[in-house]
Amino acid sequence: MTFMTANDNQEIKIAVIGAGNCFSALYQGFSFYKDSDQDNIPGVMFADIGGYRPSSIKVVAVYDIDARKVGLPTGKAIFSKPNCARVFAPNVPDGPIVQMGQPLDGFSDYMLNQPEDIGFRLSDAKPVDIVKSLKESGADILVNYLPVGSQKATEFYAQAAIDAGVAFLNCIPVFIASDPKWEQKFIDAKLPLIGDDMRSQLGASVLSQVLQELAFDRGMVVDFHQQINIGGNTDFNNMMVQSRLESKKKSKENVIRAQNDLRGIEVPKDSLFAGPSTFLPYLKDNKVAYFNIRLRGFGDNPVTIDAKLSVQDSENSAGVVIDAIRYLKVARELGIIGALRGPSAWTQKTPPEQMMYADAKEECEALANRRLTASVKRQPKAS
Repeated sequence: MTFMTANDNQEIKIAVIGAGNCFSALYQGFSFYKDSDQDNIPGVMFADIGGYRPSSIKVVAVYDIDARKVGLPTGKAIFSKPNCARVFAPNVPDGPIVQMGQPLDGFSDYMLNQPEDIGFRLSDAKPVDIVKSLKESGADILVNYLPVGSQKATEFYAQAAIDAGVAFLNCIPVFIASDPKWEQKFIDAKLPLIGDDMRSQLGASVLSQVLQELAFDRGMVVDFHQQINIGGNTDFNNMMVQSRLESKKKSKENVIRAQNDLRGIEVPKDSLFAGPSTFLPYLKDNKVAYFNIRLRGFGDNPVTIDAKLSVQDSENSAGVVIDAIRYLKVARELGIIGALRGPSAWTQKTPPEQMMYADAKEECEALANRRLTASVKRQPKAS
């Protein structure tokens, strides 16, 4: 196995599926942080991962199916309707032209019939050959930002990544990295992947996790844990279609349930709830989460935590994606293949292996320093 350093190739080339709000925040972030050279960058968890900084990432291909985005330069498409993410870096480069992707189940009739500002408008352009496009772009990694519920479309793009020899970052709750059959396909192709369902920088899922871990560590019993989320972007609107919501709710509850499973604690099914609750257009990209956690302490004394979190949803995930991209690049250079355990547990709601907060962070810090921990050493290596 040949080990490389970041000096061999300073760029990380990414292709992106879905030019929506999350990608808008990410693309703006590349401009916002392009001159950041300090050891600790405010807003970014790790300034340097394996020799790569946020400025190392270059977008080389973008795919979408909305008529208001396909055919536009990326720098214009990210500000097109129905996107409503906050504009914090308006002077972004044009970037690549957005190409027509494969629609499949990446949209619903409900979203097509919504008002223009909050719905989708399907382009009549001919889909490009995704595998050919990925190869021609020279992409190292394909980032999946499809809408929740895009099962067939996500599987299509995961296979396209395999066929094109590209690593895969699955930011949505369609289970690829956490599905042993799909992981084996990436192992056979000698490729790494991270998934599934992006966990925001300081979002509802990570807050639920650390509050519950804190309760357990202080000897408390968790009787009930509720997390309700509301928002006004297209992600929340899309999830008003109940048939597209099942995997999202499961993924969010996985974060809470995993903390019990790791300790061998049985949890009644009706004692936890986490998931999107409703869509309020007024909120736009602002996501508001409400927590109610009911505990028992010494002598069975009742303790209740009520909390509220308000964040800009898309920006809150962008920094985590910047990290995940760099973990994948370093893994490729180290010859590590399959679903990355530590980085997936740190950056995703439903990783192939749930970990405690501190353990997942330790795994990521090791990979950032190009060290192979016991967990990483257990992963398959490219021959």
